[in-house]
Amino acid sequence: MPFFRRADYQSDTTQFIQKLKASRPELESEQRQGRALLWDHKIDRDSLKEFSAARVPQKPYVYQNGS
Repeated sequence: MPFFRRADYQSDTTQFIQKLKASRPELESEQRQGRALLWDHKIDRDSLKEFSAARVPQKPYVYQNGS
């Protein structure tokens, strides 16, 4: 252990987040619920294959007129 050890540095952002979590303990569970709502879904592989197979190829230059 160094003789002249400094206290561990914490940024203002880290301090803010720690205070926020201390004042609102339910915040983390709310974040998990939000993530589950938007991201944590089971993927239906059969439907994914059907979507990929039904995809229509795009023309090389989409802004070109048909003339």
